[in-house]
Amino acid sequence: MREIHQVREVYFILSPQFMLLDLAGPAEVLQIATEHGAPLKLHMVAAVSELVSSVGLRQHQLAPLPAPIPDGALIMLIGVQDSKHNLQRPEAQAIVDWLQREFDPAHHQLACICSGTMIAAQAGLLDGKRCTTHHELIARLRQTAPEALIEENRLFVEDGPIATSAGITAGIDLALHLVAREFGPNLAQTIAREMVVWLRRSGQDPQLSAWLAHRNHIHPVVHKAQDLLSQPSQQRQKMKPRWTLDELAKAVHSTPRTLTRLFQQHAGLTPHEYQQKIRLALAQQLLANPALTIEEVALEAGFGSARDFRRVWQQAHGKLPSDSRLGI
Repeated sequence: MREIHQVREVYFILSPQFMLLDLAGPAEVLQIATEHGAPLKLHMVAAVSELVSSVGLRQHQLAPLPAPIPDGALIMLIGVQDSKHNLQRPEAQAIVDWLQREFDPAHHQLACICSGTMIAAQAGLLDGKRCTTHHELIARLRQTAPEALIEENRLFVEDGPIATSAGITAGIDLALHLVAREFGPNLAQTIAREMVVWLRRSGQDPQLSAWLAHRNHIHPVVHKAQDLLSQPSQQRQKMKPRWTLDELAKAVHSTPRTLTRLFQQHAGLTPHEYQQKIRLALAQQLLANPALTIEEVALEAGFGSARDFRRVWQQAHGKLPSDSRLGI
């Protein structure tokens, strides 16, 4: 996770007939992230100073393509309507040339939204990379980037410094993923709730972390309870390391019976089961620190004792924490 101090430049690269939601969805995610303290600076740039979007909205005073691209910058290639035609226009080809000159995967990150993947393909940036795009563009992507490792039926794919996403709203999923990776899952949760969108991935992606799983609902009481159960460790030390059902229900102004029912209805599990998943995920992180004993891991993760921790871990993973630590 990125340390929150140095401002990171984010460039949304626009082409003729850019898809408005391809831009607005990820841009809103990152803009809301800045409102919560993420050190990001957003730029709308293009090869020309004015463009018209897919819905006819005219974008004025676009900044020029940055040259050179600042170290650490995130480049977001926005998809376009009728990409077969519009990505051949001079304004789009200028972006391809610019990427070939200026983009350095050792110093920059690339995120492609929908047909924005085709721009990266034309620039030769996807060779040997796992990637995806809108399902209707897969065949063209194979022709344009025959050496790319194309994966179908995926919301998004990340391979090193290059991330690609499927059609339109999947750009929001990718942006939330980038926020979670760079600034932590709690911020991604906050943004998703504010935007009233699901935190989701395709079934072929790695399983959601415990902090992101079971949050695909909009019930405020359950979210508030989940927030309390999944506080970052530095906040948890100031609060309660372990919650009883009665205490948790009281904190969210509910009853134990009602809270349990709401949890099962909206999150698909009980409060206790959710708390155990959070504890196990935190313990897995703590086990990576060889300086911590099993007893210290158990205490910091919120288990009542090392014995309790060993029992729950073995039920979940089929082996003891000490054995699991050897494989970390």
